[in-house]
Amino acid sequence: MIGKLYHIEKQARGKPPDGMTMMEHTYRLRQDKSRPILDAFHTWLTQHQSAVMPQSLIGKAISYALGQWRYLCRYIDDGRAPIDNNLIERDIRPFTTGRKNWMFSNSVAGADASAIIYSLMLTCRACDVEPYAYLRHVLTELP
Repeated sequence: MIGKLYHIEKQARGKPPDGMTMMEHTYRLRQDKSRPILDAFHTWLTQHQSAVMPQSLIGKAISYALGQWRYLCRYIDDGRAPIDNNLIERDIRPFTTGRKNWMFSNSVAGADASAIIYSLMLTCRACDVEPYAYLRHVLTELP
């Protein structure tokens, strides 16, 4: 079922029909195709919740999914919202993996400078700007 939802998201990234914005196109696809899948998934979760041991891995997964249900399906009501937060997770990964290394910055000013550079790099990536070219341009034009 999850694979089907992601397939619909792939379709939503395609060219919208004439006279429709990308947001409207995505919203319509989600209402027409994703909502029935989510409803069926919710029914499946509810039916199987009592059939499995609550402390088993599947029992914990089902309980978690049902407890977070209104948040899990919120994306279908807004054509701008992504189905997941993978983009953000990918962007913060360098910070979480390097956290121990940055803990020992020599000074507060050094830590601030690192934070500024990382922020600029992630902003470049988000705006489809090549970070090295951006820094080269800024650092040669600024003086």
